[in-house]
Amino acid sequence: MSIIHKVILLFLISFSLMIFVSNETNKLTQTTIEKLLKEKYIQVSDELFTYLSNNDTANLQKKLTELNFKTIEDKQHSFDASTVLYEYKTELSIIKILKHEDNTYLLYMQYLDDDILVMDGSQDAIFKEKEFLNAMILADIIILIILCLIILKMIYPLKEISKSIKKFGDGNYGLRINTPSNDEIGEVSKTFNSMALNIEELITSRQRLLRDIGHELKTPISKSKLAIEMMEEGKYKKILKKALSQMDEMTNELLYIEKLSANQHKLNFEKFNCETLISESLSKLFIEDETSVEVIIESNFEIYADLNYLSIALKNLIDNGLKYTTQKPIFIIANEKKIVVKSKGAKLDKPLEFYCEAFTQGDNSRSSEGYGLGLSLVKRVLDKHDFRFSYHYEDGFNLFGINL
Repeated sequence: MSIIHKVILLFLISFSLMIFVSNETNKLTQTTIEKLLKEKYIQVSDELFTYLSNNDTANLQKKLTELNFKTIEDKQHSFDASTVLYEYKTELSIIKILKHEDNTYLLYMQYLDDDILVMDGSQDAIFKEKEFLNAMILADIIILIILCLIILKMIYPLKEISKSIKKFGDGNYGLRINTPSNDEIGEVSKTFNSMALNIEELITSRQRLLRDIGHELKTPISKSKLAIEMMEEGKYKKILKKALSQMDEMTNELLYIEKLSANQHKLNFEKFNCETLISESLSKLFIEDETSVEVIIESNFEIYADLNYLSIALKNLIDNGLKYTTQKPIFIIANEKKIVVKSKGAKLDKPLEFYCEAFTQGDNSRSSEGYGLGLSLVKRVLDKHDFRFSYHYEDGFNLFGINL
């Protein structure tokens, strides 16, 4: 879950709790006020009723003034807009406590034909305190909303920074983050931009170096090959010719490895079958004796990948098999989304990961051909495709597998 989603979730939880607390507080306050006023009206009703029953208007008004009670003249309208909370009746008298629609509480008393409707004037102050409390809770809710919006605005650039870093990791090295803020997030953006500039300069320098290496090596190699062709046939010509071919191959593989490492080559994904892949890989090799390789296609399954790079990876596996086998032919077996290169020979004396590092070979093959680049390139190509590279030894055979 992203930070923005977490902030929104926490805000919704806090907002819901605030609304719940506000509602419960309002109900509790209302209930408490109602209970207090009801008890007060019941307590004073006996004394007030005595004055009413004796028709002692002067003392009744005096007592109402002492209690801060107000007399309500429009009884019918008040009755129509009120509900009865408490009622006590006798043959001669009636006492009622009413709740008006504006949340005020009234006391109604009747004796024979005389009646009176009064209201406790002090309840206005109580309700004002209640309204103030509600206003404070509302203010807290508004502050919570504003705080959430401010936090979201502050952390929103993190989403853009994350997207930019992902694009940068995918090879868009010219990308920069434009964050106008001067806070910690702005500092992160400036640091990233500085880092991205340094990385871009390093990659540009490496690309230039690789191009120069490729150009500088290719030219003398080509001239050397041409010169060798003009030499008389002999033992040393074959040695030189083979050495130049190996140098040419090593240069190409170095360039491929560096381009893959620097994300300079975007993979061109397409659909093809395993037979096409094997044919393309064999076409990249110069095999004098075709009987040295035996292809066994048990199922011609479909593959979705970059044909060029994957064929180079398989070509390197086949080439390694041919170089290090102690008995020909080697076997290329395709079955169940897996292509295996099987060759006779001694078991690897170290884990496969060791041989996937550039310029590494087993101790028992130091004098053999190869530069330790083959498996390194295979591993990097397969990693780019999210395919798995495997190895195991069985019945005197080394089996290198591409799990697709």
